[in-house]
Amino acid sequence: MSSAVVFAYHNVGYRCLSVLLAHGVKVPLVVTHRDNPKENIWFASVVELAALHGIPVIAPDHPNAPEVVAQIRALQPDFFFSFYYREMLKRELLEIPKRGALNMHGSLLPKYRGRVPVNWAIIKGETETGATLHYMTEKPDNGDIVAQQAVPILPNDTALDVFNKVTVAAEMALHGVLPALLAGTAPRLKQDLSKGAYFGGRKPEDGVINWSQTAREIHNLVRAVAPPYPGATTRLQGKTMRILQTLDTGCEVAGEPPAFYVKDGKAYAICGQGVLRVVRFELDGMEMSAAEFSAQHGAAKFEFNR
Repeated sequence: MSSAVVFAYHNVGYRCLSVLLAHGVKVPLVVTHRDNPKENIWFASVVELAALHGIPVIAPDHPNAPEVVAQIRALQPDFFFSFYYREMLKRELLEIPKRGALNMHGSLLPKYRGRVPVNWAIIKGETETGATLHYMTEKPDNGDIVAQQAVPILPNDTALDVFNKVTVAAEMALHGVLPALLAGTAPRLKQDLSKGAYFGGRKPEDGVINWSQTAREIHNLVRAVAPPYPGATTRLQGKTMRILQTLDTGCEVAGEPPAFYVKDGKAYAICGQGVLRVVRFELDGMEMSAAEFSAQHGAAKFEFNR
């Protein structure tokens, strides 16, 4: 029976750990993160899954700390698997597993290496993404590819929609290749790093809307950061406005400044090029309908604050 120390968090961590257990892989230890009270914890708990199966769990602040490395080395695992674990594993750790260390990444590598790949893929207008199982090196997301599974990104999919698809893609990719991986016959495909790029993490302030962009670009931002992520924000009448859902109308306007208005019971936003229908929005922290906004403010066009 092969053994694996599993570094895991989030839904992908939960589902992929489930796959390992279903295939009879012995997991002597799960390394995870403590939930951050400042973070919206909307995803499944790896800790609860490990407890269900009687697997010891640690959540170190620094996985590369000498005492953590020593604890893991003593287990003499065949494999490491990293499933949405947020810390980089350094060489001393990566050299421990006898048969290699593998990571599940939420994109079709080599595209969208680095942080929050689902959100970046939507922002960039991609129509496809997926999950990639690859060998780990000290550099992020650049090791040999073992398996990939693609999923579509539809025009109005939010980051949550796509993340749920990627979670299934990760489960499918791991489930499909794991027998060959355990048997030592899985493929290894070297990445052509020139066909992708590295992307960094995102902060809530990165969701501020630039109204000089096209309707399609703004629509992509809105759906990429829609709840449970922080949301796309702007200012209207001196108040913070959070735009939660949009549709691209396909309409064109010329010579009008970016503005918000209500017409025939529906809310719209004029962009640098094109018009969005604003399906859901908050003003000053309160979600309201187009009709409620119109009742309070009338049918005039209100320019977005710079």
